[in-house]
Amino acid sequence: MPHPDTPGPALLPGAVIGVMGGGQLGRMLGQAARRLGYGVVVWTPEDDPPAAAVADRTIRAPFDDAAAELAFADAVDAVTVEFENVSADALERLAARVPVRPGAAVVRATQHRGAEKAFLRAAGLPHAPSVAVDDGAALAGALATIGLPAVLKTAGFGYDGKGQVRLRGGADAAVDLAAAEALAQSGPCVLEALVPLALELSVIVARAPNGEVATYPVFENAHADHVLDVTVVPARVASELRERAQALGVRVAEALDLVGLACVETFVLADGTLLVNEIAPRPHNSGHVTIEACETDQFEQQLRAVCGLPLGATALRSSGAMANLLGDLWQRGTPDWEGALALPGLHLHLYGKRSARPGRKMGNLSALAEHPDDAEALVRAGRDALRRGGTA
Repeated sequence: MPHPDTPGPALLPGAVIGVMGGGQLGRMLGQAARRLGYGVVVWTPEDDPPAAAVADRTIRAPFDDAAAELAFADAVDAVTVEFENVSADALERLAARVPVRPGAAVVRATQHRGAEKAFLRAAGLPHAPSVAVDDGAALAGALATIGLPAVLKTAGFGYDGKGQVRLRGGADAAVDLAAAEALAQSGPCVLEALVPLALELSVIVARAPNGEVATYPVFENAHADHVLDVTVVPARVASELRERAQALGVRVAEALDLVGLACVETFVLADGTLLVNEIAPRPHNSGHVTIEACETDQFEQQLRAVCGLPLGATALRSSGAMANLLGDLWQRGTPDWEGALALPGLHLHLYGKRSARPGRKMGNLSALAEHPDDAEALVRAGRDALRRGGTA
């Protein structure tokens, strides 16, 4: 009997896609699935998941719940993930029943920074020097190997700058070291050299079960307080650098034997060197602008890859930009939606989250323009309008 994930006939509209995770990425994947005529079942431990609004059924249970796993497997024709912090063991068991794309091995390699660095080393992919720090006692030896400046990161469940301590030396050395020791004692970490970063680019690549690959135009990312703030596409860098970044993204996808969609975050150094920073085996915040800017958005592309359909065209309709909307916008009251949406060409996406906490991603604005600078200016102006309008 063939393995459930052996490439075969495509899963056509009418099939049911199982999504592990219930956040905004699952919600937007579900919207794409609805548009194409697929059913959606979400499995998540969250009490009030955004993805539930577009699902035929939501199974609310921990990822180690055996009964939930069985019910999920019985309800779907294929499984994918909307974020990587799910149970790889559950994915492995599900793969005996239905196609699981991306597979458990991909999730294991990308949900743990130590495993991710080991994968990059084994595949010969460029990345910043790093050392595993299994406990507080190992930190001194790791610092002797990596040197300063460096950053200590938790090995698992870190995102948006959470679970990180920078070690800079100088006047702050003692404070930084104390914070790093406390973090290292909390669980496995990775110590990574701080490289001379000039820019961050992200590459979104899709790979189908038959090995077909499609890459999106390269995204240029700007961060604020370690959280993605604004993305611009196409990246305002030389075409040669964009081509190298796309080629690196394809190398990563093929080395992982990815089936699905992934974002490869890359650091550009001052001399033009490209390093892989992180790999996310699912749609990415930087790719939200593809909904308006590209012929096939990243969520439909994920669905196409998971279902074994031909991958969609990724060409830009126009230059575009995306600005994140964090919960901070709500701290003075309701943002001025009318004021922002009075700006021609601005698009609003809200994620259906009921609680607007500072730093929480609540939605985004996107815009198209002939030049990427103009698209960026429009999304920033729209967000400024929201801030000006916040009243209790």
